[in-house]
Amino acid sequence: MWLIMKVFLLQILVFQLFGGGIHCQASTGRHTFVVNTIYDSGLNVREASYTRLCSTKDILTVNGQFPGPTIYAMKGETIIVDVYNRGKENVTIHWHGVNMPRYPWTDGPEYITQCPIQPGSKFSQKIILSSEEGTLWWHAHSDWTRATVHGAIIVYPKNGTKYPFHKPNAEFLIILGQWWKSDVNTVRDEGLATGADANASDSLLINGQPGDLFPCSKSGTFKLTVDHGKTYLLRIINAALQEALFFSIAKHKMTVVGTDANQHPDHYYMAARTYSVAPAASNYFDNTTTTAIVMASLRNLADAKHPCNVPLSTSTKLIYTASLNSYPCINNSCSGANGTRFAASINNISFHTPTVDILEAYYYNISGVYGDKFPSVPPLVFNFTADYLPLLYQLPSTGTEVRVLEYNSTVEIVFQGTNLITGNTISVPRKGWVAIKFEASNPGVWFMHCHVDQHLTWGMETAFIVKNGKHLEAQMLPPPSDMPPC
Repeated sequence: MWLIMKVFLLQILVFQLFGGGIHCQASTGRHTFVVNTIYDSGLNVREASYTRLCSTKDILTVNGQFPGPTIYAMKGETIIVDVYNRGKENVTIHWHGVNMPRYPWTDGPEYITQCPIQPGSKFSQKIILSSEEGTLWWHAHSDWTRATVHGAIIVYPKNGTKYPFHKPNAEFLIILGQWWKSDVNTVRDEGLATGADANASDSLLINGQPGDLFPCSKSGTFKLTVDHGKTYLLRIINAALQEALFFSIAKHKMTVVGTDANQHPDHYYMAARTYSVAPAASNYFDNTTTTAIVMASLRNLADAKHPCNVPLSTSTKLIYTASLNSYPCINNSCSGANGTRFAASINNISFHTPTVDILEAYYYNISGVYGDKFPSVPPLVFNFTADYLPLLYQLPSTGTEVRVLEYNSTVEIVFQGTNLITGNTISVPRKGWVAIKFEASNPGVWFMHCHVDQHLTWGMETAFIVKNGKHLEAQMLPPPSDMPPC
């Protein structure tokens, strides 16, 4: 996945950052989501007018908020969210990083686990929290609507337990994003029509604001008040549609204490270090050029007391190659590379979105929706650790192909570390590789895809079907009665 790395710089001044602040306690009271053990709350998806970069447009929002409301929960709780679609487009909501044990029905990816919630319709979604603790997020999972339809999920430790680190003096939510002056789905459609890459966003965002370096943006710049000598927990979410983003704080050091809401107490310690690409370290912050970057160096401290719960043996081994490809166009008339049309694939198969969701087709044995012949290896396997790797462009095939796994099988995927960490989103550098191990112990259909939405649109996606186990507790729970129709 060819990710363009951008940099966010949040400048903290002693005692105060730009003035006025938002504290966790106050923000809890502002939102309509107040989560209890099982709590019903309304989530209204509708259009609202927002002004950014000197122009106004209608965007899809949740409860009129951008970014959307935060869900607060305790570890192990169950949440019921009533999703009302009051907009003009189909929509689904995905709970990013939530395991949803035995209950894929409300996981959310469009045409993978459900058909979309149509305008004027409602769908009650159950969120089952199990081992998650920390910062997660929710977002739309249909077309590119997640550019504005997203928000945080904060999962606190159970009562009587502590943070896996020293308790901070205060905590703040930082959501990074992107803004297009045009409608995002229009941007997507124009790219698909011409075969070119979609237009880049007009700005990056911190908590929905472009920042004071952009026109018409100074008054709305996100501001945070801090006190000298105190420790703050920043819950940082990258909700950007197309970018991997670095985040830094000017002239401050950060320690990464958790990632993807699954680092158990004393399980991992992750240190962040700063470096400067400017000639002199004392001049590494600039009002017009971002040059300071905080890099996270992840290090596993698992031992006999705190083991890393990753299976040591492997029963199924897969090699997946995520690729950018191109299709030829008549008379080289497209706007992609050399007159071609851009595409993307995994193992040279460019995913084709069905018209009936895969989970429903699997559960009710509906034929003709998907195939189960997804290859275990790509057409060609290369040594990605070699000194030389030629660039190869292959024409991918298309199809709705998934991988079927036996319950409790142990799967290793090599995306062509010895240090084991856990997460739900993994970065694969260009010409690099990542090895992933997981136990297929959660029956259902689970989407695996690139989280750069342009690559997702081009077909860099597939799904795993995990079969039911023999015992009742190892089998999928039945679907809810109000599943959206196809």
